[in-house]
Amino acid sequence: MALCYLNGEFLPLAAARVSPMDRGFLFGDGVYEVIPVYGRRPFRLEEHLARLQKSLAAIRLSSPLDEAGWRAVVARLVGEAEWEDQSLYLQITRGPMAVRNHAFPKEARPTVFALAEALSPPPPEQVENGVAAITAPDYRWLRCHIKATSLLANCLLRQMAVDAGCAETVLFRDGVLTEGAAANVLVVKQGVLHAPQKNHLMLSGITYDVVLELAQRHGLPVVVRDIFVEEVFAADEIWLTSSTKEVLAVVELDGRQIGAGAPGPYYRAMYRWYQAFKESARRG
Repeated sequence: MALCYLNGEFLPLAAARVSPMDRGFLFGDGVYEVIPVYGRRPFRLEEHLARLQKSLAAIRLSSPLDEAGWRAVVARLVGEAEWEDQSLYLQITRGPMAVRNHAFPKEARPTVFALAEALSPPPPEQVENGVAAITAPDYRWLRCHIKATSLLANCLLRQMAVDAGCAETVLFRDGVLTEGAAANVLVVKQGVLHAPQKNHLMLSGITYDVVLELAQRHGLPVVVRDIFVEEVFAADEIWLTSSTKEVLAVVELDGRQIGAGAPGPYYRAMYRWYQAFKESARRG
Protein backbone atom coordinates (compact mmCIF):
# COMPACT_ATOMS: atom_id res chain seq x y z
CA MET A 1 0.00 0.00 0.00
CA ALA A 2 1.32 3.45 -0.96
CA LEU A 3 2.73 5.46 1.94
CA CYS A 4 2.40 9.23 2.08
CA TYR A 5 3.35 12.03 4.46
CA LEU A 6 0.65 14.42 5.63
CA ASN A 7 1.12 17.09 8.30
CA GLY A 8 3.69 15.27 10.38
CA GLU A 9 2.36 11.74 9.91
CA PHE A 10 3.34 8.87 7.64
CA LEU A 11 0.20 6.96 6.70
CA PRO A 12 -1.38 4.93 3.89
CA LEU A 13 -2.43 7.17 1.00
CA ALA A 14 -6.00 5.84 1.21
CA ALA A 15 -6.23 7.12 4.78
CA ALA A 16 -5.02 10.68 4.04
CA ARG A 17 -7.62 13.43 4.49
CA VAL A 18 -7.51 17.18 3.87
CA SER A 19 -10.09 19.77 4.91
CA PRO A 20 -12.45 21.02 2.17
CA MET A 21 -11.68 24.49 3.55
CA ASP A 22 -8.02 24.10 2.67
CA ARG A 23 -6.84 27.07 0.60
CA GLY A 24 -5.07 24.69 -1.76
CA PHE A 25 -8.40 23.06 -2.57
CA LEU A 26 -10.40 26.30 -2.79
CA PHE A 27 -7.87 28.68 -4.34
CA GLY A 28 -4.89 26.63 -5.55
CA ASP A 29 -2.97 28.57 -2.90
CA GLY A 30 0.14 26.44 -2.67
CA VAL A 31 3.33 25.26 -4.32
CA TYR A 32 4.83 21.92 -5.22
CA GLU A 33 8.00 20.17 -6.31
CA VAL A 34 8.66 16.95 -8.25
CA ILE A 35 11.95 15.16 -7.60
CA PRO A 36 13.11 12.19 -9.68
CA VAL A 37 14.75 9.37 -7.74
CA TYR A 38 17.16 6.94 -9.39
CA GLY A 39 18.21 3.79 -7.53
CA ARG A 40 16.62 5.30 -4.39
CA ARG A 41 18.89 8.35 -4.70
CA PRO A 42 17.01 11.66 -5.05
CA PHE A 43 18.31 13.51 -8.10
CA ARG A 44 19.65 17.00 -7.34
CA LEU A 45 17.76 17.15 -4.07
CA GLU A 46 19.51 20.31 -2.92
CA GLU A 47 18.48 22.18 -6.08
CA HIS A 48 14.89 20.94 -5.85
CA LEU A 49 14.59 22.00 -2.22
CA ALA A 50 16.10 25.39 -3.07
CA ARG A 51 13.51 25.90 -5.82
CA LEU A 52 10.76 24.85 -3.41
CA GLN A 53 11.97 27.47 -0.93
CA LYS A 54 11.96 30.15 -3.67
CA SER A 55 8.38 29.24 -4.59
CA LEU A 56 7.31 29.43 -0.94
CA ALA A 57 8.99 32.80 -0.51
CA ALA A 58 7.30 34.08 -3.67
CA ILE A 59 3.84 33.34 -2.26
CA ARG A 60 4.81 34.70 1.19
CA LEU A 61 4.57 31.37 3.00
CA SER A 62 7.22 30.23 5.45
CA SER A 63 8.54 26.73 4.95
CA PRO A 64 6.88 24.42 7.50
CA LEU A 65 10.02 22.23 7.58
CA ASP A 66 13.70 23.08 7.61
CA GLU A 67 16.08 21.38 5.19
CA ALA A 68 16.82 18.55 7.62
CA GLY A 69 13.09 17.99 8.04
CA TRP A 70 12.51 17.79 4.30
CA ARG A 71 15.42 15.41 3.90
CA ALA A 72 14.02 13.16 6.62
CA VAL A 73 10.60 13.01 4.92
CA VAL A 74 12.22 12.29 1.57
CA ALA A 75 14.47 9.60 3.02
CA ARG A 76 11.64 7.67 4.62
CA LEU A 77 9.29 7.83 1.62
CA VAL A 78 12.06 6.84 -0.78
CA GLY A 79 13.28 4.09 1.53
CA GLU A 80 9.86 2.50 2.04
CA ALA A 81 8.56 2.76 -1.55
CA GLU A 82 8.55 -0.43 -3.60
CA TRP A 83 10.31 1.06 -6.63
CA GLU A 84 14.00 1.74 -7.20
CA ASP A 85 13.22 4.67 -9.54
CA GLN A 86 10.59 7.05 -8.21
CA SER A 87 8.86 10.36 -8.73
CA LEU A 88 8.66 12.18 -5.40
CA TYR A 89 5.91 14.79 -5.10
CA LEU A 90 5.98 17.49 -2.40
CA GLN A 91 3.12 19.97 -1.91
CA ILE A 92 2.57 22.76 0.60
CA THR A 93 -0.60 24.84 0.76
CA ARG A 94 -1.47 27.74 3.04
CA GLY A 95 -3.76 25.33 4.86
CA PRO A 96 -7.37 25.44 6.11
CA MET A 97 -9.34 28.56 6.99
CA ALA A 98 -12.45 29.10 9.09
CA VAL A 99 -14.29 31.23 6.50
CA ARG A 100 -13.70 31.38 2.75
CA ASN A 101 -11.73 34.59 2.27
CA HIS A 102 -9.22 35.52 -0.42
CA ALA A 103 -7.00 37.35 2.08
CA PHE A 104 -4.34 35.34 3.85
CA PRO A 105 -5.25 34.11 7.34
CA LYS A 106 -3.36 35.91 10.10
CA GLU A 107 -1.89 32.62 11.27
CA ALA A 108 -1.47 30.09 8.49
CA ARG A 109 -1.44 26.37 9.28
CA PRO A 110 0.19 24.95 6.16
CA THR A 111 -0.86 21.59 4.79
CA VAL A 112 2.22 19.53 3.92
CA PHE A 113 1.84 16.49 1.67
CA ALA A 114 4.42 14.18 0.09
CA LEU A 115 4.12 11.00 -1.96
CA ALA A 116 6.47 8.67 -3.84
CA GLU A 117 5.26 7.04 -7.08
CA ALA A 118 6.89 4.89 -9.72
CA LEU A 119 9.03 6.80 -12.24
CA SER A 120 8.92 5.58 -15.82
CA PRO A 121 11.25 7.08 -18.45
CA PRO A 122 9.90 7.96 -21.90
CA PRO A 123 9.13 4.81 -23.92
CA PRO A 124 11.89 3.65 -26.30
CA GLU A 125 9.82 4.44 -29.40
CA GLN A 126 9.59 8.11 -28.39
CA VAL A 127 13.33 8.27 -27.77
CA GLU A 128 14.08 6.58 -31.10
CA ASN A 129 11.48 8.28 -33.31
CA GLY A 130 10.80 11.59 -31.58
CA VAL A 131 7.41 13.11 -30.82
CA ALA A 132 4.95 15.56 -32.34
CA ALA A 133 3.91 18.82 -30.68
CA ILE A 134 1.57 21.71 -31.32
CA THR A 135 1.88 25.41 -30.53
CA ALA A 136 -0.40 27.80 -28.66
CA PRO A 137 -0.32 31.33 -27.27
CA ASP A 138 0.92 31.38 -23.68
CA TYR A 139 -2.11 32.72 -21.83
CA ARG A 140 -0.94 31.73 -18.35
CA TRP A 141 -0.35 34.24 -15.56
CA LEU A 142 2.80 36.35 -15.37
CA ARG A 143 4.56 34.56 -12.50
CA CYS A 144 5.32 31.22 -14.13
CA HIS A 145 8.63 30.99 -12.25
CA ILE A 146 6.61 30.00 -9.16
CA LYS A 147 5.93 26.26 -9.12
CA ALA A 148 2.36 26.87 -8.02
CA THR A 149 -0.40 24.29 -7.65
CA SER A 150 -2.87 26.49 -9.57
CA LEU A 151 -2.21 24.78 -12.91
CA LEU A 152 -5.55 25.06 -14.70
CA ALA A 153 -4.06 26.94 -17.67
CA ASN A 154 -1.28 24.35 -17.99
CA CYS A 155 -3.87 21.55 -17.85
CA LEU A 156 -5.94 23.14 -20.61
CA LEU A 157 -2.86 23.64 -22.79
CA ARG A 158 -1.62 20.11 -22.13
CA GLN A 159 -5.04 18.71 -23.03
CA MET A 160 -4.84 20.53 -26.37
CA ALA A 161 -1.79 18.37 -27.15
CA VAL A 162 -3.55 15.20 -25.99
CA ASP A 163 -6.59 16.00 -28.17
CA ALA A 164 -4.27 16.51 -31.14
CA GLY A 165 -2.47 13.21 -30.49
CA CYS A 166 0.73 15.05 -29.59
CA ALA A 167 3.19 14.91 -26.72
CA GLU A 168 3.31 18.60 -25.77
CA THR A 169 2.07 22.13 -26.44
CA VAL A 170 4.87 24.61 -27.15
CA LEU A 171 4.02 28.09 -25.88
CA PHE A 172 4.77 31.55 -27.24
CA ARG A 173 4.12 34.92 -25.64
CA ASP A 174 4.19 37.89 -28.03
CA GLY A 175 6.05 35.75 -30.56
CA VAL A 176 8.75 34.64 -28.12
CA LEU A 177 9.23 31.04 -26.95
CA THR A 178 8.54 30.54 -23.24
CA GLU A 179 8.24 26.78 -22.55
CA GLY A 180 5.84 23.86 -22.92
CA ALA A 181 2.70 23.16 -20.91
CA ALA A 182 4.74 20.72 -18.79
CA ALA A 183 8.32 20.94 -20.07
CA ASN A 184 11.06 23.35 -20.99
CA VAL A 185 11.82 23.76 -24.71
CA LEU A 186 15.24 24.22 -26.34
CA VAL A 187 16.29 24.37 -29.98
CA VAL A 188 19.44 23.54 -31.95
CA LYS A 189 20.47 25.49 -35.04
CA GLN A 190 23.73 24.98 -36.93
CA GLY A 191 25.37 23.16 -34.06
CA VAL A 192 24.42 25.67 -31.35
CA LEU A 193 21.97 24.96 -28.51
CA HIS A 194 19.63 27.90 -27.90
CA ALA A 195 17.70 28.14 -24.61
CA PRO A 196 15.06 30.65 -23.48
CA GLN A 197 16.13 33.07 -20.78
CA LYS A 198 15.13 32.31 -17.21
CA ASN A 199 12.59 34.89 -16.11
CA HIS A 200 9.11 35.19 -14.63
CA LEU A 201 7.51 33.82 -17.81
CA MET A 202 8.92 30.29 -17.47
CA LEU A 203 9.67 27.76 -14.79
CA SER A 204 13.38 27.26 -14.28
CA GLY A 205 13.68 23.52 -14.81
CA ILE A 206 16.25 21.43 -12.96
CA THR A 207 16.58 19.24 -16.08
CA TYR A 208 16.98 22.42 -18.17
CA ASP A 209 19.98 23.28 -15.98
CA VAL A 210 21.45 19.77 -16.28
CA VAL A 211 21.13 19.79 -20.07
CA LEU A 212 22.89 23.15 -20.36
CA GLU A 213 25.64 21.96 -18.02
CA LEU A 214 26.13 18.77 -20.07
CA ALA A 215 26.21 20.73 -23.32
CA GLN A 216 28.94 23.02 -21.99
CA ARG A 217 30.86 20.09 -20.50
CA HIS A 218 30.91 18.26 -23.83
CA GLY A 219 31.68 21.25 -26.01
CA LEU A 220 28.24 21.95 -27.49
CA PRO A 221 27.92 25.76 -27.72
CA VAL A 222 25.07 27.25 -25.71
CA VAL A 223 23.31 30.59 -26.17
CA VAL A 224 20.65 31.75 -23.70
CA ARG A 225 18.41 34.39 -25.27
CA ASP A 226 14.93 35.23 -26.56
CA ILE A 227 13.94 32.72 -29.26
CA PHE A 228 11.31 33.84 -31.76
CA VAL A 229 8.55 31.70 -33.22
CA GLU A 230 9.99 31.64 -36.73
CA GLU A 231 13.32 30.41 -35.35
CA VAL A 232 11.63 27.50 -33.62
CA PHE A 233 10.00 26.31 -36.84
CA ALA A 234 13.31 26.75 -38.69
CA ALA A 235 15.32 24.87 -36.05
CA ASP A 236 17.38 21.81 -36.95
CA GLU A 237 16.26 20.17 -33.69
CA ILE A 238 13.75 20.91 -30.92
CA TRP A 239 14.07 19.33 -27.48
CA LEU A 240 11.68 18.95 -24.57
CA THR A 241 13.22 18.64 -21.10
CA SER A 242 11.65 17.80 -17.75
CA SER A 243 12.13 15.50 -14.77
CA THR A 244 9.79 12.90 -16.27
CA LYS A 245 10.43 13.44 -20.00
CA GLU A 246 14.20 13.72 -19.43
CA VAL A 247 15.17 14.83 -22.97
CA LEU A 248 12.85 14.21 -25.95
CA ALA A 249 13.15 15.30 -29.57
CA VAL A 250 10.24 17.06 -31.28
CA VAL A 251 10.22 16.03 -34.95
CA GLU A 252 6.89 17.58 -35.95
CA LEU A 253 5.39 20.90 -34.86
CA ASP A 254 1.87 21.92 -35.92
CA GLY A 255 2.11 19.23 -38.60
CA ARG A 256 5.34 20.68 -40.03
CA GLN A 257 8.50 18.61 -40.15
CA ILE A 258 11.35 19.79 -37.95
CA GLY A 259 14.82 19.25 -39.38
CA ALA A 260 15.12 15.84 -41.00
CA GLY A 261 11.90 14.64 -39.38
CA ALA A 262 13.79 12.37 -36.98
CA PRO A 263 15.81 12.88 -33.79
CA GLY A 264 18.99 14.66 -34.84
CA PRO A 265 22.63 13.97 -34.03
CA TYR A 266 22.86 16.58 -31.27
CA TYR A 267 19.79 15.15 -29.56
CA ARG A 268 21.20 11.64 -29.73
CA ALA A 269 24.46 12.87 -28.21
CA MET A 270 22.63 14.74 -25.45
CA TYR A 271 20.49 11.69 -24.72
CA ARG A 272 23.64 9.59 -24.23
CA TRP A 273 25.23 12.25 -22.04
CA TYR A 274 22.07 12.56 -19.95
CA GLN A 275 21.71 8.81 -19.45
CA ALA A 276 25.36 8.55 -18.40
CA PHE A 277 24.88 11.43 -15.98
CA LYS A 278 21.72 9.84 -14.60
CA GLU A 279 23.55 6.54 -14.06
CA SER A 280 26.33 8.33 -12.21
CA ALA A 281 23.66 9.83 -9.94
CA ARG A 282 22.15 6.37 -9.45
CA ARG A 283 25.51 5.06 -8.30
CA GLY A 284 26.03 8.04 -6.03
